[in-house]
Amino acid sequence: MKRKTKITMNDIARAAGVSQATVSLVLNQSRNIKLSEETRQRVIAVATELGYDRLPAIHSPRNQEEIALLISSMQSYDPFIDAISQAREAAWRNEVLLTVYDYGDDNELALNIIRQLEKRNCVGIILASPVTTETDMTAFQGCTSLPLVLLNQRDPDSPLLPSFVPDDFANAFQVTRHLIAQGARRIAHITGESWMEATRQRLAGYQAALAQSGIEALPEWVRETNWQFNESYQATVALLALETPPEAIFCASDWLAIGCYQALAAQGVRVPQDVLVAGYDDQKLSEQMTPPLTSIQLPYGELGRLAVEYLCNAEDIATRVTLAGRLKIRDSSTIN
Repeated sequence: MKRKTKITMNDIARAAGVSQATVSLVLNQSRNIKLSEETRQRVIAVATELGYDRLPAIHSPRNQEEIALLISSMQSYDPFIDAISQAREAAWRNEVLLTVYDYGDDNELALNIIRQLEKRNCVGIILASPVTTETDMTAFQGCTSLPLVLLNQRDPDSPLLPSFVPDDFANAFQVTRHLIAQGARRIAHITGESWMEATRQRLAGYQAALAQSGIEALPEWVRETNWQFNESYQATVALLALETPPEAIFCASDWLAIGCYQALAAQGVRVPQDVLVAGYDDQKLSEQMTPPLTSIQLPYGELGRLAVEYLCNAEDIATRVTLAGRLKIRDSSTIN
């Protein structure tokens, strides 16, 4: 007997002519994003026709338990989307709905949403950020009796508030140690804005790996950017102009690696023959680059799942979960 093919949200999106994100919003009954009723009905009709096996949630009673995930901002290409996807799956397994609200980094809007959630059958609230950050939770203190956890952010002044974050320090340490293992000693680091916790932790991990190998971390090897391609391009040009240019470049994001690649190509510098390059966060585009980019795959999916299960299990103990990612080694950092 031929095994039945599992229908995914991507299948529905293709057939309905919409994005996977739109399908997710419709099937999770999210009303915080303005979608036309025609779009909602088309997605539901296509899902029904294809035999999507999770349609019953669409017809769930209005008092079904839910978990609310409030996120400060979100880009469709961001790898943090994996956290939302796995959180949704974990909620489904625990027979609750996951509703997602994008509050645009507006705390007052977030507080208004939370006040509305108080009136509903809400299991708990996840406050999420697509960028790993330290945050001040003063505005949210005492705002709700609902359980509250942080995803991809933490408040150092609130040690009892549960948080689930990737280990940027350990991840950057992994990447840098890999470049050292390939024989590189002069390793540059193109990073983001210094005020960001993610930037500081990645820089610290890079420096620690160098120190462990007895390599002095020279200040001119570190170039700060605002995460834009053009700044990464200019940072790479400046690194190549050093009296002794780097043998390897560790970019603090895959987007920065794109600008780095462009600058190296313009200067006639080959990757990896002349310079090894590694990125960070393993964007889907990383393995499509030429050569494919070595990067660190962040554990967003696992963190999203754990945050939901923490709420579903009605945990009442303080916890701070920090997970390292997986290094995906590709041609940009290895010479055969």
